[in-house]
Amino acid sequence: MAAGGSDSDRRRAKAALFLACCGLVGIAPHWLPPGRSLVPAITLATLLGGYSLRTVLLQAFRRGSNDTPQPDLSFSAVGSAAPPSAVDVVVAARDEQAVIARLVERIAALRWPEGQLTLWVVDDGSDDRTPELLAELQGRHPFLRVLRRSREAGGGKSGALNLVLQQLSGRWMLVLDADADLQSDVLERLVPWAEAGGWAAVQLRKAVANAQTNLLTSAQAMEMAFDAMIQEGRLANGGVAELRGNGQLLSREALLKVGGFNEDTVTDDLDLSFRFLLEGLPIGVLWDPPVQEEAVLTLPALWRQRQRWAEGGLQRFFDYGPGLVSNRLGFSQKLDLTCFFLLQYVLPVVASADLLATVLTRTAPTMWPFSIVALALSGLAIATGCRRPSEGPPLPAMNPFSAGLGILYLVHWFVVIPWVTLKMALLPKRLVWVKTLHLGAEQAEPNPLEGASEDPDGQTELVSEAG
Repeated sequence: MAAGGSDSDRRRAKAALFLACCGLVGIAPHWLPPGRSLVPAITLATLLGGYSLRTVLLQAFRRGSNDTPQPDLSFSAVGSAAPPSAVDVVVAARDEQAVIARLVERIAALRWPEGQLTLWVVDDGSDDRTPELLAELQGRHPFLRVLRRSREAGGGKSGALNLVLQQLSGRWMLVLDADADLQSDVLERLVPWAEAGGWAAVQLRKAVANAQTNLLTSAQAMEMAFDAMIQEGRLANGGVAELRGNGQLLSREALLKVGGFNEDTVTDDLDLSFRFLLEGLPIGVLWDPPVQEEAVLTLPALWRQRQRWAEGGLQRFFDYGPGLVSNRLGFSQKLDLTCFFLLQYVLPVVASADLLATVLTRTAPTMWPFSIVALALSGLAIATGCRRPSEGPPLPAMNPFSAGLGILYLVHWFVVIPWVTLKMALLPKRLVWVKTLHLGAEQAEPNPLEGASEDPDGQTELVSEAG
């Protein structure tokens, strides 16, 4: 499935402009006198560092584990006397024989009134034993519904989710990956919380089930705790929260309002987050209970996964930029998105340009104060998040070594973001659907033939390829 030529050209032009602007910002200080070359970086570090401390960390310190503030609106809120809402759990699966039976049994263990819970599995053209296993499971579990589509149907996970969306009638849609694990009381806590708070969507904290496997999985567990805490802090200060794919509860009414899932993006969850935002549909974040998932086990798998995340994250700013600066968003939301964009996307590209200018001009780096402050605040957020009381798998214990590992791990974004931006700016894009594998709990070590394609998102995955 290929993206439209005109859209692809526009995105490439925007990426090129973004790259040029960041490059200029990174190189320009090297032309200043030595006494003034650090002024831009110190100014950015002071402003963004102060904003991060005030709006993210300090807010997060003051809250209990489930005290996320409620939005000042009512989106189809219901009273406590209302009967439990119908929930459709939806999973897109391709070649998931290692985990699909375990997932169905986990959904069967959820506490929710009989007849109000349906599990929909979209068999996305599986070539392994997934279809046979699903047929056997249907005989034992009346709540299981299976849809099948051809391997060439297109659209990947988004296409599969759009197919099942046409069949749903429940009020809520819980999207899971095939490797997801949930506590049995998750719906009893999640759905009433979402309805009482007036949320159009809620993202559960993602917890890494295999954090003890190696240093890489441990670092990803730290990152997930860091991400959830940062999202709560942004939301607490009037900013925005985002969906993360696995463990996202969506109002079917809200989802239909924004037109379903976008099949022309590499990250359907991030894209959907912005469309909800622009329609005034609030997204909440719930620390406990979490949704568990497998982390990738190898650096090649991490590299491929993070390239997709980086491209999808940047693409949505290009696609929805006009709406983000319009009066559809409030000042606090715009400020939050601006700071997030500067820290997540601008800083890595500017830092790379600064490093290049340092080599070419043989002058001292100029952006290091900005980078050091951002990494230091990230390390503080990791330590705080991992020390926070939490359900699910234990979070990594915090000590100087683990905190240092978390900070060192986050440096990979300083490589991924510039590389992906360069590719987006220079190379035409075509969308290619690539299967990603789940190993399941039975396999402690990755299959060396499959390691490059692992991804905890766990569905047929949309990646961007030059061609």
